[in-house]
Amino acid sequence: MTDVVHIRHITEADWDGIVAIESRAYAGLGLSEGRAALRSRAEISPGTCFVLDVGSGPAGYLLALPYPALRYPDLERMEEAVAVVPPHPAPAYRNLHLHDIVVAEGLRGRGLGQRLLHHFTLTARSRGYERISLIAVGGSDTFWSARGYTAHPGISPGGYGANAVYMSKAVPTDLGAQPEPTGVVPRGPSVPTKRADARVPCP
Repeated sequence: MTDVVHIRHITEADWDGIVAIESRAYAGLGLSEGRAALRSRAEISPGTCFVLDVGSGPAGYLLALPYPALRYPDLERMEEAVAVVPPHPAPAYRNLHLHDIVVAEGLRGRGLGQRLLHHFTLTARSRGYERISLIAVGGSDTFWSARGYTAHPGISPGGYGANAVYMSKAVPTDLGAQPEPTGVVPRGPSVPTKRADARVPCP
């Protein structure tokens, strides 16, 4: 059997599910931010934040927002309220920070995180962003390195746990034409991964 996969923008009804998924992924690591902080990041740039639906409900999410290169959100603070970011960023804000990507535990290992990441990258390109940055946590920098992200050794991200690594890469130009929000994913046991489906802060 298969479940239909749909990637879409976040709505008000999604927040209980997002907060629950985030808490299960990060409370044990001391990296859970809570509802207010998560919402404040999504509200900066709703066009670059997504929910992953599988079957009848949310199975994951992705939060990304424009941030100056070599800077990153403070996990202990909400983002300051600003006007919604326009579809095409000004030159000073052409870095898009991939703050958080999580797939629910029981659905990891099926390529859903990769699918969500691909959709996000296509969106970044279509909106005129030039680079994507992130903070790899929990030893996930090897995963991100294999996908073209480069570490910036001079930056030590405070508040993101031991061995956190700030990384970035240029937005690729050879991705295909459009995001593909729907499709199917087979049901079955989860296959272990290097937690690419978890978070950025992104184990």
